[in-house]
Amino acid sequence: MAPGVLAVLSGADTRAVGNLARPRPIEGRGGAKMILSTWPALAERRVVHVGQPVAMVVAETPVQAMDAAERVEIDYEETPAVVEVRDAVEAGAPQVWPEAPGNVALDWPGPAPDDGGNAREIERIFGSAAQVAHVALVNQRVVVASLEPRGATASYDAARDELTLRACSQGAGGLRDMLAGAFGLPPQKLRVITEDVGGAFGMKSGAYPEYAALLVAAKRLNRPVHWMSSRSEAFMSDNQGRDMFLEGDMALGRDGEFLALRVRTLANLGAFVTGAGLITCTQNFGRCLSSVYRIPRIQCDVRCLYTNTVQTGPYRGAGRPEANYLIERLVDAAARVTGIDPVELRRRNFIPPAAMPYKTPVAVTYDTGEFPAIFEEALALSDYSGFPARRERAAKLGLRRGIGISCFLEHAGGVPMESAALRFPGGDKAVVALGVQGTGQGHGTVFSRLAARVLGVDAKFVEVQEGDSRLDIASGGTVASRSTMMAGSAMHRTIETVIAKGRKVAARVFEATEADIDYREGAFEVVGTDRRLSLFEVAAKAAELKAKGEIEESLDSSGKVALPPTFPNGCHIAEVELDPETGVAEVLAYTAVDDCGVVLDETLTEAQVAGGLAQGLGQALLEHGVYDRESGQLLTGAFMDYAMPRADHMPPMADAFHPVPCTTNPIGVKGVGEAGTTGALAAIMNAIADALPPGAEAPDMPATPDKLWRACRGRGTAKG
Repeated sequence: MAPGVLAVLSGADTRAVGNLARPRPIEGRGGAKMILSTWPALAERRVVHVGQPVAMVVAETPVQAMDAAERVEIDYEETPAVVEVRDAVEAGAPQVWPEAPGNVALDWPGPAPDDGGNAREIERIFGSAAQVAHVALVNQRVVVASLEPRGATASYDAARDELTLRACSQGAGGLRDMLAGAFGLPPQKLRVITEDVGGAFGMKSGAYPEYAALLVAAKRLNRPVHWMSSRSEAFMSDNQGRDMFLEGDMALGRDGEFLALRVRTLANLGAFVTGAGLITCTQNFGRCLSSVYRIPRIQCDVRCLYTNTVQTGPYRGAGRPEANYLIERLVDAAARVTGIDPVELRRRNFIPPAAMPYKTPVAVTYDTGEFPAIFEEALALSDYSGFPARRERAAKLGLRRGIGISCFLEHAGGVPMESAALRFPGGDKAVVALGVQGTGQGHGTVFSRLAARVLGVDAKFVEVQEGDSRLDIASGGTVASRSTMMAGSAMHRTIETVIAKGRKVAARVFEATEADIDYREGAFEVVGTDRRLSLFEVAAKAAELKAKGEIEESLDSSGKVALPPTFPNGCHIAEVELDPETGVAEVLAYTAVDDCGVVLDETLTEAQVAGGLAQGLGQALLEHGVYDRESGQLLTGAFMDYAMPRADHMPPMADAFHPVPCTTNPIGVKGVGEAGTTGALAAIMNAIADALPPGAEAPDMPATPDKLWRACRGRGTAKG
């Protein structure tokens, strides 16, 4: 044994751990079940992608563990690999899993039930349409590259036979449930704690093999075992994002009215199905296809495929940016086909506010939306009418300017259930306990202020707790722009319960009727008198009465909400300048007008949009996770090869909010965490297409200088 080594684990040692692939079930065409691969803690007999964990070395120090890991010898027999989703569907392609013929995990027929009548009617509409627009687009694979890589510490309490995992996550309770399910443990036997998290973006929402292996090692050694991913490991093991091939057709009438939309998609799942991997490329994608437009008929077909690559999962937007990218590129293609100006074409097809609530063909109903007004506000804020003069000035300098529009709508909320608790530990203090998890969004600020406002107390008296499965808060986690709308609404409901209970206690103390008790500015008072007790005094009295057995409950309370999705929307406009001599494109200006419902904190909300823009700009211009098509080796496994956006890539952003309160939750919010990314992809790429010479083929993302230089000269292909 090498110096300092405590244990070496292989697949045989983790065989008792069940399948880490634990997605919510989704039905395929004709009610077919998804074909689920087995995702082990450590591979045994077979690996299916470069970077899949095979062995774990536990030593006294990280250096000793790394030195010993280099001594591990593994005999590999190479087999053919398939990494590109369009290759995976070809006849004779290597089969990733024998139980998934044609590499198909799920053939999804769309979000709305169809007995074939919708498809036949769409076929008829296309046959008689005045014009048809078509796009075929690659929404390339991206590496999440969060500021802080994943890491975890596992420990075991032998006396209680309980495991504890401290890990970065997007919800401690959700991670606990996934791992407990894989281990076959009662949830109370596993505690998950999450403290500060340096960025997540969907990638840290699920269980990973390393976490399971750590728990096995901690129990075997009866010692805490710690692991922190290196950046190289992160490139080869973190869930990656996007990777879809999109085809769309729009049928248009004589006046440019949208008649029908037909979408065909190939989605790359990687080697395994992650917790939300299938939902991302099916339900999340399909339910956004109506966007802000009246499209009477929509058909959506998605094939979800296995490949020999790192598993994919939700990445900021999780299906919504992919859908919006397709729709907005298609709308611009329709403008070219019909000869109608892109601005005018959009105006003709918006869903008007008077149509709300609006039922779409993709099984969702919008409660609110002022899409035309937001559009006009964005045009004015971007000085759209002044663009021709700016383009002319650039042309005199030998540069090409383009402007791109991206209207968008997402559905936010994810899991429709959420809980919260409000507890009074004593003194002038209220503790809000949540199951969502802050990963840089400012949860402590938003939730403490929201609770303080509803309670009528100073925010300094409110503490927010999250990140511990033992808080016992049922939660869907921090995903899908849901934290504020779901956890905030659950907290609001809980506070209503607290105030109702407090009235009963105050009435008892004051020897008054409940009808005579009012609550305002953080205190209960007898109406028409100066008799008054603060919230915290009543909480203390309730705890005292409960301890004496005189009442059944203290003011400590929990609440649950079940809410439909909300529909954040907006219009983003990008202005790009392209140097045809070098192919370098620069985003010079960016305008964002967003409807995220009620804005609770303008600073944090603006920051969410700006952060989303940075990630959207990165994908549009720079980022691309590339695998060798023959060997399956990851070719972009470090920042030397994988380009990331920098501060000097970011344009000045003119932003505004057009808040239309949501009507389906008590606080009126819609969500904003993914808006910047959802709007940015098409805005930037439409601007690049507009900047290219007439007849030049717009490239697929990322629009690198090489692609743009070739496009400007009509050399080779700018696609791919």
